[in-house]
Amino acid sequence: MNAPRAWAELLRLPALFTVPGDALAGAATTGLRPNRRTLLAIGSSLCLYEAGMALNDWADRADDAVERPERPLPSGRITPPAALAAATAFTAAGLTLAARAGRPSLVTASALAGTVWAYDLGLKHTPAGPAAMAAARGLDLLLGVTATAGRDPSHTAEIALPSAAALAAHTLAVTVVSRREAQGGSSTAPLAALAVTATLTRLVGAGHRGGRDDRGGHVGHVSRGDEFGHGDPSTGTGQPSSAAPRTARLSPRWGGHFGRGNGFGHADPATGSAQPSSAALPSARQALRRGGQVGWGSRFGLGAPATGTGQPSGTAPRTARQALRGALALAYFGTAAKPLFHAVLNPSPPLTQRAVGGGIRAMIPLQAALTARAGAAGTALLTAALAPAARKFARKVSVT
Repeated sequence: MNAPRAWAELLRLPALFTVPGDALAGAATTGLRPNRRTLLAIGSSLCLYEAGMALNDWADRADDAVERPERPLPSGRITPPAALAAATAFTAAGLTLAARAGRPSLVTASALAGTVWAYDLGLKHTPAGPAAMAAARGLDLLLGVTATAGRDPSHTAEIALPSAAALAAHTLAVTVVSRREAQGGSSTAPLAALAVTATLTRLVGAGHRGGRDDRGGHVGHVSRGDEFGHGDPSTGTGQPSSAAPRTARLSPRWGGHFGRGNGFGHADPATGSAQPSSAALPSARQALRRGGQVGWGSRFGLGAPATGTGQPSGTAPRTARQALRGALALAYFGTAAKPLFHAVLNPSPPLTQRAVGGGIRAMIPLQAALTARAGAAGTALLTAALAPAARKFARKVSVT
């Protein structure tokens, strides 16, 4: 017997390429560079994902004996106790890595592990199953947020929620389709998933949320507080108060919340109007430059050079970033939509399984598009580079 092949099938190794992008997309929303804790989050995600794969086949071994007898457990190539031991070991490894990234990461990873075990052991065949799987993907992205941000990630988690929700929505749609991959016979689920794919393509391909701004610096984290009424009060001269430099100094580490907003029409204390004071935002941007955080995109040749006043010198870099985001969104749509469309026309088991496999691989361009939308173009390209490897290995070992 070919033991390595059997374990590769059990753990669905090609699907592993869809995992690192969760943590990287989460890291991008924090406005911080990926760091050692981000790598620990990726390692934790990989372990917990593999725990879910092994536990899934252990829990479904009776059903697989009827519907998919070629799988490693019903075929006898791997024993059920070995699969359960692997799931337990991977879970312990994942939690250990998360703990090394900090307590918030351990809390998030524990919630993720609990969701994975609850799904495989009880929720999978209930109406709550797809929602549980969707929650697991969302938590995986938040694991990247809590790890990257460190000890106090609360103010960045809210910013990451739209990205987590996008991944969760895609996962929900694919999971619903997967529930009939062995039987086929229904066009409803693939059609609904196709609609979700189109909607997400439109959302992630346009606009901008969280992370770093379109000028290559930190997105809105220098101007984020006032949007929620947390703007820095200014002196009567229109200059920021003594608290502003301190907040700006904190910005390089936490993404800062100095001067967030007036984007929601909250009045600026310095002027009494709904416009920000003249000195607050430039001061924060200058502080960020001293912290070396602005210009993440330019490190990959995508950031916009700035003038002496701290303003972007042109629109070309921003246009390039928008083009990248749009291209990644289209790559996501193409990867997921084509097999879904085929499954709508002919919901046979083989085509339904292909639709599920395409949906799983589409995670990568979706993660990359979300990362680019947060302003981290270099990290987005790195994530997108995983797609060819996933496609290559999926020809040898099924991802479903």
